[in-house]
Amino acid sequence: MSKKVTIIGLGLIGGSIALDLKKCGFAHQIIGVDKSKKHEHEAIELGIADKILPMKEAIENSDLIILAAPVDASLKLLPKILDIIPSNVYVMDVGSTKSSLIDAVRDHPNRKSYVPSHPMAGTEYSGPSAAFHNLFKDRVAIICNSEESHPKAVNLVSEVYFHLGSRLILMDSESHDEHVGYVSHLSHAISYALAVAVLEKEKDDAAIFNLAAGGFSSTVRLAKSSVDMWLPIFEQNSKYVLPILDTYLQKLNQFRSYLKNGETEKLSGFIKEANRIKSKLEKK
Repeated sequence: MSKKVTIIGLGLIGGSIALDLKKCGFAHQIIGVDKSKKHEHEAIELGIADKILPMKEAIENSDLIILAAPVDASLKLLPKILDIIPSNVYVMDVGSTKSSLIDAVRDHPNRKSYVPSHPMAGTEYSGPSAAFHNLFKDRVAIICNSEESHPKAVNLVSEVYFHLGSRLILMDSESHDEHVGYVSHLSHAISYALAVAVLEKEKDDAAIFNLAAGGFSSTVRLAKSSVDMWLPIFEQNSKYVLPILDTYLQKLNQFRSYLKNGETEKLSGFIKEANRIKSKLEKK
């Protein structure tokens, strides 16, 4: 049966979910909530939301709540949502860190109505205008600590990801935060550092624009990602981001040493070792 869905946070992720759930018929009405009036207005204009309501009213008139706010905002919002959520209404989040959010509501009487999830998809753009259809198609979506949620809630969230075209996996929150710290959060940290390094050394804007070939553009693309989204992710997941950053810096210094000292064979071996990532990324 088609649902009324409230989406709190009408940016790239929330907006893209809204577009696909409406298109496939899972949702017959999308209610939008956002702290930005500009985003709310854009969401209506772009057909992302059918109506805008205050959060309390939206929650009371929905079958499913999708929390798509930045992770620091979600920490504050989730307990408030669970305080007022009606029975047989469930809430899922789509944030990039899970343990801190789960810990924040661990003892909440309505904890079972909440399903922690993370669709592994996104772009460097933000806001309602960045949303588009099929963002999640053929991507992985993760549900964390499913045994702590009501089976009906897990089934409903699984149905959401089925309609989004995602491949669903189950994981505990600590493992999730560790692995996304390694493969996602580190990539963003490196991209920000690379962008700052180039901006510091290269003062000729025309040179950056004209000489930024595929390698630089693809590596630094993530540096365009919103500070409002990524600063709280780094802070919340520093437990796992800091150790992998240390390892990365060790490897970068190793590369530098080989290059500086003319150790061609060692540098060649380093690059060949890095080439092994190709087989990992090509696995189906």
